[in-house]
Amino acid sequence: MFKDRKDAGIQLVEKLEKYRGKNAVVLALPRGGVETAFEIAKALDLPLDIVSVRKIGHPSSPEYAVCAVDEHGTRLCNESAIWDIDPKWLAEETEKQTKEALRRTRVYRGKRLPVQLGGVIAILVDDGAATGLTMRAAIASVRAHAPKRVVVAVPVASMDAVHDFKNDADEVITLEPPEEFHSAVGAHYVKFDQVEDKEVIRILKAR
Repeated sequence: MFKDRKDAGIQLVEKLEKYRGKNAVVLALPRGGVETAFEIAKALDLPLDIVSVRKIGHPSSPEYAVCAVDEHGTRLCNESAIWDIDPKWLAEETEKQTKEALRRTRVYRGKRLPVQLGGVIAILVDDGAATGLTMRAAIASVRAHAPKRVVVAVPVASMDAVHDFKNDADEVITLEPPEEFHSAVGAHYVKFDQVEDKEVIRILKAR
């Protein structure tokens, strides 16, 4: 159990200590992952940037991710979960979430240029992973920039998510055993408040 996202980030630092002084960058999945990633980037003195991906929830259960999409419209889906979804609805929702991912990138970065990922160690950070689809979409998005190595660092994740991450990333770091994952990421936190845009902008400016 973590006090909050900051506490989770501080605890992840020890597992990532070997990347101090390396040609590495910390990439947060906004919004929740930014608070966690900031603590890692600050402690290890690494650059901090974002990878904006959006969950597409099932129409009858929005919290359950069936797909994820990045700001370029590249979509990753759980094929077994979308067989009964109207293709027109899915296409419209994909477009909607792609626009939101792009909006977040522009608003959060402001005038800052994205960190160059070619040949670097990319450490992807979120506050947790249930289905793992958004993180997997982020990995695919980052891979397109030819990093040297992709590391996934999350405080908590489900067994299925960890299994998929190990297929997509070079290294997967978690703090709590995947077999002890509860039904939702928030169940592993004492404080798990919504993170607003202004807080993400403040954190990124501080780094």
